Amino acid sequence: MLVRFLSIAALCAVVSVLPVRAHHSHGNYDTTKWTIMEGKVTEVHLLVPHSWLYVEAKDDKGETTVWAMEATGYAGLQKVGIKREDVKPGDRVKVRCHLLRDGSNGCLPGFVTPIHGDPA
Repeated sequence: MLVRFLSIAALCAVVSVLPVRAHHSHGNYDTTKWTIMEGKVTEVHLLVPHSWLYVEAKDDKGETTVWAMEATGYAGLQKVGIKREDVKPGDRVKVRCHLLRDGSNGCLPGFVTPIHGDPA
């Protein structure tokens, strides 16, 4: 009886964790290649569980497109030294990210570098 109870408890524990793992998957992004773009930040949302950066960039045809970039929550950004004032609307940035597999205007950023007009 105890073995059966423990088996059911273990199964419930595994099943209850699977949706959390799926939620934190990067499966909707093509993580096999990087895309680099430059543009102007239009919005910054430092939220939990995910922060969002919206960047207006020109596509291959020269048309302006807004990209939604999904990052970790604000606490995760702070852990790696990113502060609230590091990137603001109006800032020019260079972004290296993984595009969404479905082709919509979204990506998973790897690096966001502010462009301040500093000499190289």
